[in-house]
Amino acid sequence: MARLDRIRVHPIKSLDATTTQSATIVENGGLEWDRRYAIVESTKRESLAENPLDAYVNGKRERRIHELETEYDLDRETVAVTGPDDDEARTFHLELDRDCFASWLSDVFGYPVELVRDDEGGHPDDEDASGPTVIAQRTLETVASWYDGIDAAEMCRRLRPNLVVDGVPAFWEDRLYDRPGRVVPFDVGATPLYGVNPCQRCVVPSRDPDTGEETAGFRETFVERREETLPDWAATDWFDHYFRLMINTRVPESSWGSTLSVGDGVTIGDPITAPSADPE
Repeated sequence: MARLDRIRVHPIKSLDATTTQSATIVENGGLEWDRRYAIVESTKRESLAENPLDAYVNGKRERRIHELETEYDLDRETVAVTGPDDDEARTFHLELDRDCFASWLSDVFGYPVELVRDDEGGHPDDEDASGPTVIAQRTLETVASWYDGIDAAEMCRRLRPNLVVDGVPAFWEDRLYDRPGRVVPFDVGATPLYGVNPCQRCVVPSRDPDTGEETAGFRETFVERREETLPDWAATDWFDHYFRLMINTRVPESSWGSTLSVGDGVTIGDPITAPSADPE
């Protein structure tokens, strides 16, 4: 039986994840604490609303992101961060010490940055499908087996999913989307979500999550093996290329405020036309 095995949130966009036993869905469909904060370049702060991808300091454009190790205490709202030249972690309160933390990050990157906060859905990568991302544990294990020296835990860090589902075969999550213009309803516990599309991957998964160094041949191997192993149940309309894995979701407004918990069962419905608004 499909069940929710792990919930992972990234309190600061592009930095490490932390696991939690439950998570509430906030406004716009994101998980509470997921990407609540984002690091932005100070000189581009004013363009954040119109062009957020250009303003974010993330792993796509800043390799030093990978050199930061973080641990969170969500109850205390603190982050313990270790920089590339540090022997010990420094702890910052994400609100009370926000300016101080931004100053420390500016020193690490070599240019001024700010830490911005958004409680209403955070800072998602996909504004049109801003719900939690989903992947199967067996998928992580299978994709990791395509590479020497990479295990499922590291593959999870590279791909950065929110929800990891166990009790299902590899590439089970490819059942959670249909052709463009349609979605696949599925329930996590009693909470309805919509599967939208297979996530188009950027350069980040091809890099060592600790050093930022490129893994030789990562993308080429991925594309070749993904095409070879694409299951019969996958909707091929999305695959203009095969560097796609993990599912982007949309959350109906009726599910905002619901809580997802580790151990929840996951059930899949039949594909439907994508609602233009919450059908209820």
